[in-house]
Amino acid sequence: MKDLKKYWVPMTIAAIVVLLVGITLFQTVRKDRLTAPIDNINVRTGPNINYQKKATLKKGQAVYIVKKQDNWYKIRYDDHHFGWVASWLINQTQSVKTATNLSDATIVLDPGHGGSDAGALSIDQKHDEKTYTLQIAKQVQRQLEAKGAHVIMTRTGDQTVSLGARPEMATDRHADAFISFHFDSSPSNNLGSGFTTYYYHADTSLKLAKAVNHSLTGLPLTNRGIAVGNFEVIRDNLRPALLLEMGYINTAKDFKSIQSPSYQKRVAVDVTRGLANYFAAK
Repeated sequence: MKDLKKYWVPMTIAAIVVLLVGITLFQTVRKDRLTAPIDNINVRTGPNINYQKKATLKKGQAVYIVKKQDNWYKIRYDDHHFGWVASWLINQTQSVKTATNLSDATIVLDPGHGGSDAGALSIDQKHDEKTYTLQIAKQVQRQLEAKGAHVIMTRTGDQTVSLGARPEMATDRHADAFISFHFDSSPSNNLGSGFTTYYYHADTSLKLAKAVNHSLTGLPLTNRGIAVGNFEVIRDNLRPALLLEMGYINTAKDFKSIQSPSYQKRVAVDVTRGLANYFAAK
């Protein structure tokens, strides 16, 4: 009996330890187990949109999170398969029902100017460029998020954001595309008209410029085409980057469109379509 007592205490402690470890492991598994909230989530071989697609998840399919990197999850699915999915799709709370070819993309939208930097003045000298760059960027944000894209805004209100901080944000957030919105201004009123798509680095951004510019169709302003622009936000950008001048703010015809919510929405639809075509081609 004494011998049994000698072993009983260590055996009891060992049993408790095993039980606690089991509970911890169970809780960890439960914590890391998620289900796909929408259909057609791409599983890729690495943690960004440039990696090959290897499978798709169905709505309700269980996955287990193995690790996180750059807003992507490495998951285990179908028992013994591994791959990477965009974390915002697994965690998404938007009203997206199925993933699209934009859903894996992280896109930085840059409403030009803001805060102490008003930008150019309208033809009547009463309106600032910064107001309308934010309005049009928010329209694009809504269109992209409806497709499941991960959208990051360099500003969401009338804040001052330095020129250097804008491309840095794209780098830090591992953006797949960066688009800056502006409105042109000519030396005198009513001298210029139309919109232009600017890029700087041909190797990273020319294909994006062509895809977006080609999709800007049916607008009431003239498409002035694609050009190289020596603007800091695209020149110092390590990601595919564009600067869109979407009309002349000091030209009466252009400013009428710039102010119009319908024009802003049409631009947003076209930009979204251009981005979708760009990523589909990749």
